[in-house]
Amino acid sequence: MASPTTQETDKLIAFQGELGAYSHMACQAKFPDMEPLSTPSFEDALAAVQQGRARLAMIPIENSTAGRVADIHILLPGSGLYIIGEHFETIRHCLLGVKGANESTLKTVKSHVQALGQCRKNLRALGIERLPFADTAGSAKHVAELGDPSVGAIASELAADVYGLDIIRKDFQDEGHNTTRFVVLSREPVAAADLAGPVMTSFTFEVRNIPAALYKALGGFATNSVNMTKLESYYESDSFTATEFYADIEGHEGMENVHRAMEELRFHTKHVNVLGTYEQERQRGR
Repeated sequence: MASPTTQETDKLIAFQGELGAYSHMACQAKFPDMEPLSTPSFEDALAAVQQGRARLAMIPIENSTAGRVADIHILLPGSGLYIIGEHFETIRHCLLGVKGANESTLKTVKSHVQALGQCRKNLRALGIERLPFADTAGSAKHVAELGDPSVGAIASELAADVYGLDIIRKDFQDEGHNTTRFVVLSREPVAAADLAGPVMTSFTFEVRNIPAALYKALGGFATNSVNMTKLESYYESDSFTATEFYADIEGHEGMENVHRAMEELRFHTKHVNVLGTYEQERQRGR
């Protein structure tokens, strides 16, 4: 089989999961003219872009109900890729089963741990055991292959269509506003001058191990009127001695106030890793 040409790979966007995953849906919504490339893990999706087998990657970073997607904050800084966009996908989970299955026949339900958490109350009310699976669409594929009416899956309506499953109940998520934020990654950054409208800049940093280090590092954003919309801490290793932070701010370093704030941040931290500057898909509230 011939290797794909550069022109062909430029049309591919990688995502983690099987066809029918919510990441697949996000790819279709954001880039309807590109072809989705299914990969088994987040690392594989990033590697597809790093190695030139895909032009972009669509990666979930947080969910309005379940919070941060595990491992993403650790993977992004070391990937060598840049965030060039974002996408918000409304998550409408479906309770799925094989033909003839219903709520009374189901004993266990399989899905990604995030999806199980987002449907926890409804599953508990039905008395159904939760079994984690690698991803939502993969669980739908697995249930279709099992052919057992006692085993169901939580996945998208698209996954039900792809794998020929019955939709036992739509909108099965506990919260109606369930939304996942995705970031789009590329080998090349986007120049701030090429962006129109409100923009975001995402970065990670590590503070020095001194009293009030975080307070001093972030002070420049307050004094320079830079809106920080997100700040999360995480450990890069199991030592619990070096805390890393992930942050989103409005604006870019070409703006004088943002430049001053980032200068002050760099003075008070061990390192700063700018992940990318990109247009906001959804303007943040004030």
